Amino acid sequence: MEQTTLEVTGMSCTGCEQNVVEALEGLDGVSEATADHESDEVRVEHNPALADAASIGGAVEQAGYTVSA
Repeated sequence: MEQTTLEVTGMSCTGCEQNVVEALEGLDGVSEATADHESDEVRVEHNPALADAASIGGAVEQAGYTVSA
């Protein structure tokens, strides 16, 4: 397992956090995800062979939020 931390903008409440977590936990290979709208940070524990950085970022963006570089 690997842990990836992303800077995500656009989250403004705990509901936003939950949307991001649900989107990420729906990906194959993601075992846990946490989001914090106050720090704009998302942490994902995942199997990199099944969920790489591109798929994780894509899931966040499909949920309506922006992954900062």
